[in-house]
Amino acid sequence: QSFKLLGFLDVKSVPCARESVLYGSLGSLVVGLGHFLATSRVRRSCDFAVGGFICTMLGYWFYCRYNLAQHRIRQRMIKEGMRNKILFEGSSFDPEKKQTGNERSNS
Repeated sequence: QSFKLLGFLDVKSVPCARESVLYGSLGSLVVGLGHFLATSRVRRSCDFAVGGFICTMLGYWFYCRYNLAQHRIRQRMIKEGMRNKILFEGSSFDPEKKQTGNERSNS
């Protein structure tokens, strides 16, 4: 069963959404409680808690999405490298074959 945030953001299927909401709620608790312990002002502490939630959630969202994009790029590069290795292995375009051939001629 999925959980929809604000009625349209499906937290279960969107990458990084679940972690962002969880870290945002933890950040909200820390900021709100910290402000309350420092000032003893309830309403202002709630305002800080909401701000802490938004900042922490958005901060972790962008961090997680950036890392996910980097991971996908690295995965695509590895996949392409493996495909090229299979394609060029044993042919004249094989980079390993050229290196071994040059090393043999130098010896």
